[in-house]
Amino acid sequence: MSESKVEHISATDAFALIQREPSTAFIDVRSDMEYLFIGHPAGAVSIPWIDEPDFVVNPNFEREVRKLILGGIIESSAHDSVPVVLICRSGNRSEEAGKLLIEHGFKHVYNVEHGFEGELDEHHHRSTVSGWRHDGLPWEQC
Repeated sequence: MSESKVEHISATDAFALIQREPSTAFIDVRSDMEYLFIGHPAGAVSIPWIDEPDFVVNPNFEREVRKLILGGIIESSAHDSVPVVLICRSGNRSEEAGKLLIEHGFKHVYNVEHGFEGELDEHHHRSTVSGWRHDGLPWEQC
């Protein structure tokens, strides 16, 4: 039996999965400030992987994901096969967060390749080459 691992999917495939599977947990792992002021995918829940003021890995990340999925039942593994889609700015933090979830028994963890803003272009701008916004998917901004 093969071991589960984080699956990398495009923003458009992630959007299709979320539409097809209403139980999917769609989590934006960027900092609260990024989520609020840069914008975020419509329907994504903010659970920062690394956040201000100390910019250290959130020691409660897995617990917060379980709370979201299980409605507060923390220690149950009954919902470990609920799809979890993670997104960050460019796909790096969400991949790290996904690896932690896999290590803790989650079965279907997806990392949005290129994240919300995508890679830098030749002028050092984001959202012009790849990512959720570049692909024209629904997003919001405070």
